[in-house]
Amino acid sequence: MCASQSGRLSGDDVFDLTRTAVVMADRAGLARGWTKGAERLLGYQVSEAVGKPLAELFAGVASGASRDSRWESRLAAEEGWSGLEAVRHKDGHRLDLEFRVLPLMVAEKHSIRLVLAAEMTQTPWSGASRSFLEGILGMSPIGVAMVNADLQYVWLNDALEEMGGTSREQRLGKRLGEIQPGLDVEGIESEMRKVLSTGTPSVGYEYLGNPESDPLREHAYSTSFFRLEDEAGQVLGICYMVLDVTESYRARQRMALLNRAAERIGNSLDVWQTAQELADAAVPDLADFVTVDLLDALLSGEEPSPDPVDAADLVTMRRAGQQSVREGCPEAVVAVGDAAAYPPSAPVVLSLVEGDSALFQTLDLADGAWAAEDPVRAAHLRELGFHSLMVVPLRARGAFLGAAAFARWQHTGPFQPDDLVLAEEFVTRAAISIDNARRYTREHNTALTLQHSLLPHDLPEQCAVEAAYRYLPADPLSGVGGDWFDVIPLSGARVALVVGDVVGHGVHAAATMGRLRAAVQALADLDLSPEEVLAHLDDMVNRVGHDTNADDGVIGATCLYAVYDPVGCRCTLARAGHPAPLLISPAGRGRLLELPTGPPLGLGGMPFESVELPLPEGSLLALYTNGLLLGKALDLDGGIARLRTALADARAPLEELCDTVIGGLPGGRPVDDVALLLARTRALAPAQLATWEVPADPSAVGQARRSAAGRLAEWSLEELAFSTELIVSELVTNAIRHASGPVSLRMIRARALICEVSDSSSTSPHLRHARTTDEGGRGLFLIARYAERWGTRYTSQGKIIWAEQPLRSVGGAVPVADTDALLDALDALDDTGDPTRATGTGTEGH
Repeated sequence: MCASQSGRLSGDDVFDLTRTAVVMADRAGLARGWTKGAERLLGYQVSEAVGKPLAELFAGVASGASRDSRWESRLAAEEGWSGLEAVRHKDGHRLDLEFRVLPLMVAEKHSIRLVLAAEMTQTPWSGASRSFLEGILGMSPIGVAMVNADLQYVWLNDALEEMGGTSREQRLGKRLGEIQPGLDVEGIESEMRKVLSTGTPSVGYEYLGNPESDPLREHAYSTSFFRLEDEAGQVLGICYMVLDVTESYRARQRMALLNRAAERIGNSLDVWQTAQELADAAVPDLADFVTVDLLDALLSGEEPSPDPVDAADLVTMRRAGQQSVREGCPEAVVAVGDAAAYPPSAPVVLSLVEGDSALFQTLDLADGAWAAEDPVRAAHLRELGFHSLMVVPLRARGAFLGAAAFARWQHTGPFQPDDLVLAEEFVTRAAISIDNARRYTREHNTALTLQHSLLPHDLPEQCAVEAAYRYLPADPLSGVGGDWFDVIPLSGARVALVVGDVVGHGVHAAATMGRLRAAVQALADLDLSPEEVLAHLDDMVNRVGHDTNADDGVIGATCLYAVYDPVGCRCTLARAGHPAPLLISPAGRGRLLELPTGPPLGLGGMPFESVELPLPEGSLLALYTNGLLLGKALDLDGGIARLRTALADARAPLEELCDTVIGGLPGGRPVDDVALLLARTRALAPAQLATWEVPADPSAVGQARRSAAGRLAEWSLEELAFSTELIVSELVTNAIRHASGPVSLRMIRARALICEVSDSSSTSPHLRHARTTDEGGRGLFLIARYAERWGTRYTSQGKIIWAEQPLRSVGGAVPVADTDALLDALDALDDTGDPTRATGTGTEGH
């Protein structure tokens, strides 16, 4: 047993077991047990230490005849001993240690001592003297105990006694399962046996349980175990230290649950589906049973009131979603879609009328006004054992939409205030998504004509993918819906594939769709990454929302942006609240791409992420909107299965596949607008590419021109030789003079002839007006004259400056005299190695 402890450490002092030596000794002063911690601290192995006097193992810095007698008196003291002493490590260096000697009864006739030692320089509480070790083993919040080889308690400190709720007398001589049946005894004892058999300490082992001190609430514990041995190497037992980490464990669980809910709630623009997502996300991790009721006026398209709801209006609430840990939701007295009527005293009604969340940690279903006014519901819930309840109003942008109720019946303890905070986070996220969906539904038909005029009618020419599309409105009389798509050729023979869905109020939503499509095309020309494009679109939608009158509502949208590169056959994708695309391999195997969800456009403040993946030639990528998947039964999984089946023959003509997909819609008519964009990937053959590394030397410009001219001859494009040599000369010269290496030149023969020069600089050249006396400054004007398009795109290694020429005769050629002069200048450049002195064209700099 431990002597009574009077010292106490402050709340900031923490016992670090990894830096503590634990030694077993007899009253004669001989070491009988030696831990790994003692090996690390003093340098002696078990075989060297066991059986030797402590006075020798803890040899003082200043030797003296009284050294042995001091340790004998310390070990003989009935009340134990604590103090500071400087000793020698095995290798001779000094250690300033704090000691604690505790009497310990292992058996009735054999009294031994437990010696703890910690290095002062490694502890935040060095110099705490006696209170240091007394606080650790007495009043410290860390529980410490020892069990023998049969896992029976032989010693414990005050903290563990208080933590478990059982006294020393109840514990000593017994195993954990006999005194704490509410813990994971099997797992804990299994961990102890593993430490006993291997000798390897176990640090930070976590488990859950309901201790005797608080049987109604589940606690989390973090425990460290290490083995003790005698001088013969025989195992004496286990010493373990335990901390109650319930609050930190619950905080981690709440954060993980909130992250999962963020992925599951708000993935569609459908009111009913979002309400069901809320219920699904909260069961079973937060509650055992969840209901989501929405105001009937909201579902009929009316504008919700910003004021708390009148109790008389609540008779028209409707069940929009529900979920239970029990199969079939036996707790529910109404089905999804049916009216949910409550008496005026019901918690759901009171929460909506008062406009605040309500927490009933202990739910009384046997008495009170609610039970009297609704005895059938109260008796049903009482029979099922409900004991705790939370009600949270659904409110978005100041308007009340309905309420969500969270209930518990299992023995996980009542809801706590932090559970209510988590439920409010869930409901807030769902309410925003529900309100966005409501506004979209109400205004969908108003803007169809305007949106139709903003949609693409023909797909542009490009060589990266073969593409086809279908657009099918939910209302066949209007001719078009609110979704949009695009195929945008990019530099380097790449292509951007875009599918989006705009929501909002009135014609402002239709105008926003036009803005978004124009913005996407402009951002695509800047060669931004998909996540940057979505971030800029998110900012734009936010600005549109701020510029919109209050009565016009808030604009929002979802979008998926993908960039495919036929050179490397890789695709980069990002999405903002949009359904994930379906990928069909050339062999016909289909799968949904796992992409970070990202918030819908217009929420603001949340980042977007992109994913890059390989797409072999002949892969079929299907981009679509929700209307393609959701039938009248709102079966998302069934819609994905239908789409996968319709696209199984990945080599069939795309137009035929589009017809098959649309023809497979349930009922032949979608419940929502449908946009479908199919893209079958192509790959550029190696013969269509040419790449050269260019030394950072002005004389290398000529070689770059000659290499380009030679490749043009192989491609039978000699008519582009002059303009290409000029473009290559200017781009390479610019990179050598104003950027840093490495510099590389790439030519691509695709729909157009593409010349690209890359370097590691992040700054780009710009046009400037050269004076007649300037030696340089006209290079980019010449490139702009001969190239159909040119620009800059940035990479993780720097930038690429590119120029495209059509694969047809270039009109408007310069006069012969000017051509000869330029060719002479280029020849002179090869001789001088100085581009500005040779041509006078120069470059515009970075």
